[in-house]
Amino acid sequence: MSHRLQVLIPEALERRIRKAAQRRRQSTGAWVRDALERALDDHRTADPLDRLSALGAPTGDIDQMLAEIEAGRG
Repeated sequence: MSHRLQVLIPEALERRIRKAAQRRRQSTGAWVRDALERALDDHRTADPLDRLSALGAPTGDIDQMLAEIEAGRG
């Protein structure tokens, strides 16, 4: 199911979007949808916790790690 989203933008931005859509031979709507998807993907991967978990690095037991941190403070 599709939903309509109306956003007011300045004329200069509308011209840039229209030209970008023409370069990709897309409708303006398709270009905007693609741009929103890319922006959301970029935002998700910019989250430090997401980036850290994507590394697949080994982790330790949380209780052991906390105990080692506390021991190092003494």
